[in-house]
Amino acid sequence: MIRSKAALISSVIILGICIYLYFPFPNNVILEAQSTFMSFPIHNQDGFILLGIIGSILFIIAMILLAIGMKKYRFRLIIIVAIIYAMIPNLLITMYQETFARGITAISYDGNGNCNFEYVSEDLLNGECNFVLHNRSSKDVSFELEFLDSFYMEDEVRMESLMNLAGPYIITIEANRKKSIHLKELLELSDVPSHIDGGASSNIHLKLMDGEKTRTL
Repeated sequence: MIRSKAALISSVIILGICIYLYFPFPNNVILEAQSTFMSFPIHNQDGFILLGIIGSILFIIAMILLAIGMKKYRFRLIIIVAIIYAMIPNLLITMYQETFARGITAISYDGNGNCNFEYVSEDLLNGECNFVLHNRSSKDVSFELEFLDSFYMEDEVRMESLMNLAGPYIITIEANRKKSIHLKELLELSDVPSHIDGGASSNIHLKLMDGEKTRTL
């Protein structure tokens, strides 16, 4: 069933390099990406990302070597390896967070948060955000939270970061607990030169701060 051990070993090594290049911890390394391939950012607001393109090419080479190394079940094995490759980073992060991580490094976020902004008047908006954070450590964790604007917003128009006007937000999550966070604020915008007049966003990005330590999620 195995045609070339050298090809298989080379494939595994290259896949390991690919995982290392853009490992999504402690920060979300593809936060600014507008287009991605597997775990690689290909394009952002500044143009194409050379390292992401190189990583994508390496991943394709690894898949070719995997096919070369096998006599049978090539397509099936490639599908299985691609699925495992996509799952491994989150699995490793979860294992680390549940064992050795402390403070904000133990906080995970599923990326499914959302914000909604309703027009009140020319300088007033109602802002409402919902998201879930999970403290995977065995100790309570406290931190300051900020909202980050989506990187596809044009002309530096502020949206999610408007919620920071009502901050700072100090969040505490008990040990081994998920916490659903709901924030609703009346935002005064007279000193904000460029902002939205209303709208909604999903998959919002967050910044956690604990002293000099920071994480972007």
